[in-house]
Amino acid sequence: MREIIEIAKFILGFLPWILFLFLPTNGWDPLKRAVAICLAATILFGWKDLRKGLILPWATLFFFLFCTVSFYGFGWVGLAQQMDWVSNGSLAGVIWFTVLVGKPFPLQYARADLPPERWNDESLIRSCRFIAIFWGCLLLVPVAFSVFKRLKPDALPDAFYFGLSICCIVVGIAFTTLYKRVKRQQREAAAKAAA
Repeated sequence: MREIIEIAKFILGFLPWILFLFLPTNGWDPLKRAVAICLAATILFGWKDLRKGLILPWATLFFFLFCTVSFYGFGWVGLAQQMDWVSNGSLAGVIWFTVLVGKPFPLQYARADLPPERWNDESLIRSCRFIAIFWGCLLLVPVAFSVFKRLKPDALPDAFYFGLSICCIVVGIAFTTLYKRVKRQQREAAAKAAA
């Protein structure tokens, strides 16, 4: 049960991005609606994390606010035409930013469920950094394929790019879940051996 709750919290952090993937965006009006819905979802579902000052929700808010203002306020069609690589690249960029500033996004979520004496545990920080790096690399895959799509637009069907994004999310969630389970089991085994 604990693992399911952890997965749900993790997915909730990515919910606006997942929504953006599944909402219709094939045209100017559907895309405008999608970014507005994702902006509302960021505020609605991420309010608690925004108040805590977590980097991922704030970057998500900024991204969808920027897109909403760009589309509704300025009619920026050029941005709309590049949204596949811009959205994936922005999310990957945010994740890499959290790694580079020494505050990997999983660490911020982990600290919410841990007692303060564990917040600076080097193994926890190292594990969270590893998870963030994995996600950062994983999200560069759709960015690379979006660039490939620009170079060879007819090489692969559109369904491939959508499927690739879904696969990246599933692989990322599965990896995070399994990695955390293995680390938890190692910690419990070490505690038993020390007792």
